[in-house]
Order: sequence, then structure tokens, then C-alpha cells
Amino acid sequence: MAGPEGMQQPGRHVSAPASSAVLQRRPGGIDEVAARALELCGDPSVDEVRLPSRPESAATARRLTESVVRGTWGLGAQHTEYAVLLVSELVGNAVRHTGARTFGLRMMRRRGWIRIEVRDPSRGLPCLLPVRELDTSGRGLFLVDKLADRWGVDLMPRGKSTWFEMRVPER
Repeated sequence: MAGPEGMQQPGRHVSAPASSAVLQRRPGGIDEVAARALELCGDPSVDEVRLPSRPESAATARRLTESVVRGTWGLGAQHTEYAVLLVSELVGNAVRHTGARTFGLRMMRRRGWIRIEVRDPSRGLPCLLPVRELDTSGRGLFLVDKLADRWGVDLMPRGKSTWFEMRVPER
């Protein structure tokens, strides 16, 4: 059965509003679809959330990021916007370039920093390419490089974790 943004969840049915104009805001400032994604998929700030390696999973990852960054951690609009954009870029790379069946999403916060990781089973390293004004693709890591305070790739025994970190106000 379909969940938020095309996410498949066996035995659960979620109906997402057709328009963002109808979305209800929850106390943390997140909308109902973002909150529902957190309920269905799990909380990536508690444990890694596995998602199918399909283009529509980027929307689910964006909703989860919004739920954690704005809702759980209470960070402002700019931090949320940047985190959502950068997650979308890392997920897009994992989906397009790894051939994996699934990828993992993990989020951590420590004093003054957040770290978001996209994990996949490929050991192929992403490459930051020079970007020209008229390029229509290849801008993902360029954006990560420009908007994140730090980013990198950690090789693991089976695959890799591509991550970014951003400075945030201390709690």
C-alpha cells in the first residue's frame, strides 16, 4: 500500500493530501505528510531508516529530514531548507549511481552541529565535478560542497556513508 510520496509500507495505508495548501501544520512546524513519514518509516535520528532505491524515495527522505530538523530538533527555516536540499542531492546520487536496492538515512545532532548520512552498499566514491553555468546535471555535490560546512565519504566494510555536517545553534 502506498505511503507518503509513494513509499511502500506493507499493511499500512496513508492518504496524502493532494495539495500542500491543505496540509495541516503540527506543533513542531512540520506538516502532516512529514509527520506521517516519520510514523511509517521510523526516526532517522534514532536509528538508520532503510528506503527503497527509487526516485520517489527522495521525497520521503526530504519529509523525514524536515520532520527531524524542524520538528524534533526545532531548527529554523534556513537550516531545514538546506538540510532538505542536501539530503535530496545525496539520495539522488545513491539512487542514480549505485545500483543498490536500498539506501539508509541517518541523522545525528551534537552540540553546535548536525550530521546527515546517506548509506549505500556501493564502494564507488562520489566525485565533485566542476560545474559550468549551462550544465543541467552534476550539480548535486557542488551544492553539498557550497551549503554544508563539511562533507565527506566514509568507506565501510560493505559500502559507504556519504555525509554532510552543518553548524547549528547550540541547545
